Amino acid sequence: MMFDPQVIIEKLPEIGSGLFVTIILWAAGMIGGVALGFVVATLRRFCGPAVNLPLGFVVEVLRGTPFLIQIFLLYYGGPFVGLMLDPTPCGLIGLTVYSAAYYSEIFRAGFAAVPPGHVEAAECLGLTRMQIIRRIQIPEMALIVLPPAVNLSVILLKESAVLSIITVPELTATVSAIGSQQYAFLEAIFLLAVIYWVLVEATDRLGRLAEHRLARLRFSKA
Repeated sequence: MMFDPQVIIEKLPEIGSGLFVTIILWAAGMIGGVALGFVVATLRRFCGPAVNLPLGFVVEVLRGTPFLIQIFLLYYGGPFVGLMLDPTPCGLIGLTVYSAAYYSEIFRAGFAAVPPGHVEAAECLGLTRMQIIRRIQIPEMALIVLPPAVNLSVILLKESAVLSIITVPELTATVSAIGSQQYAFLEAIFLLAVIYWVLVEATDRLGRLAEHRLARLRFSKA
């Protein structure tokens, strides 16, 4: 057996299509997870035990079970409760809900890390609860949560490969199929490793750039 990159080069259009699906699902799942996670964290923070306890239980269940099991239950178990989803929408929903549980914990920790004195000072100035959240807690929290949020986004990118199990035509499924059809398993695995590494490095660098700019903007206004 010899390493033959020509086998992969001939399939670049198919690989590009799989890469596009991966990026779209990852980006949409990440944005949805951030939005849903922020809502969950806000409700848990400000709505009392009646809301905090059930939401906390759901978050712990999602964080305590593997994503592979969750996506299997959603795709194969959904029809038993009347929820029939095609692979791609199922994958998107799975990524969104799974990431939202982790993002909510990041936001919850971010809210808790805001110094109480800043909130008390805002209350003394007569700011309302929503004004305090919007002008004090969210800006200060953003700088705190950005590094772990970027790390979670990287993890979510790699977890998206699990969607190949339910036949979502993303990068891993596409490249693996090409490897099987062409008997080019080594070439396929090597290409997958390179592409995911490039995507992870790009995400990490963009996250560091955003963190630097946010810090400079935040302290320039202080």
